Amino acid sequence: MFEHLEKYAGDPIFRLGEAFHQDPRSQKVNLTVGLYYDNEGRIPLLKTVQEAEARRNANPQPRPYLPIEGLASYRSAVQKLLFGANHEVLRSGRVATIQSVGGTGALKVGGDFLHAAYPDSEMWISDPAWDNHFAIFQGAGIKTHTYAYYDPETKALLFDQMLGQLSALPKHSIVLLHPCCHNPTGVDLSPEQWRQLIPVLAAGELIPFLDIAYQGFGAGLQEDAYAVRAMADAGLSFLVANSFSKNFSLYAERCGGLSVVCSSPDETERVLGQLKAIVRRIYSNPPMHGGQVTASVLNDPELYALWEDEVAQMRTRIASVRQKAHEQLSAKLPAYDSRYFVTQRGMFSYTGLSTAQLQALREKHGVYIIDSGRISVPGLNTHNMDYFTDAMASVLRG
Repeated sequence: MFEHLEKYAGDPIFRLGEAFHQDPRSQKVNLTVGLYYDNEGRIPLLKTVQEAEARRNANPQPRPYLPIEGLASYRSAVQKLLFGANHEVLRSGRVATIQSVGGTGALKVGGDFLHAAYPDSEMWISDPAWDNHFAIFQGAGIKTHTYAYYDPETKALLFDQMLGQLSALPKHSIVLLHPCCHNPTGVDLSPEQWRQLIPVLAAGELIPFLDIAYQGFGAGLQEDAYAVRAMADAGLSFLVANSFSKNFSLYAERCGGLSVVCSSPDETERVLGQLKAIVRRIYSNPPMHGGQVTASVLNDPELYALWEDEVAQMRTRIASVRQKAHEQLSAKLPAYDSRYFVTQRGMFSYTGLSTAQLQALREKHGVYIIDSGRISVPGLNTHNMDYFTDAMASVLRG
């Protein structure tokens, strides 16, 4: 019955990660998948998560289905984290939020929602982008295109080209944007550039879809939400997908959210109803455990303060790793411009390495970087930094 189907080649990032684990060499470096590791190469279990789980375990409760839209305490906490506790859009009841199955689930539900509301609208995604963005939205029936974003020569933002291209898009075009820690380049818009972009989005009656998967890993939890709040301040209607995988280190719990900023409370009610209808057709209800843990932390002032400190520690470590890589590469290969390690921010750096250089790193040195040349920075630490920069210098010398 299914002999006509093509074989699934697998996700290229996970496939390369599997190749790393199968590599028998004792000295090797995995910079593929976007996971936060501590200096010992371990995925951390945050103290706040442990405390929230301990409190819940001390008072065991039944585990019925959650509401289709998710925990009310989780949803309100998501809104406050994204928009600020006292933002007008929250006071006026103009944000429809669901608890989603990770950030990816939020993107999928948002894609289905937009395709139903605007079946002829097409989506523009940054060039380059996270490959799964194309797969998710194409799977929702939305045609995808790219807009200018990153200059491989300068390793900086092509803002003027981006602005010009988006200003010429048809009405109701969907534009995918990263409020912070752009995946895969680590190159972000400045607040001033956001202030220039937002009027273009408004004038063109475009539909912004923000994907914020790394809040707190750029400049801070509040600072990284600048674009979300600025769009809300400007009166735009837009979508926001957020994830707690990284900043709570809760990858397997699939904790995310989808929020839609609407023009009125009545519209919010109708949008929430449509989101619930889509969820019911896909997975019916979000998972409970991770949602309860996340809500417990976000809604408890003591735990929130501790979590904010833990996020700051992760952010600081990423910045120090970037600085060390830049310093070592500058010393070992002075002709190579490694400043992008410190000018880019968040989980990822975009190296611009060629296919041949990437293959040499894997085959000769056991340094695994995905085919785009994107490095997952937290994979570096004090134990493998010297080896990594030696390997980079060797390959770059040719």
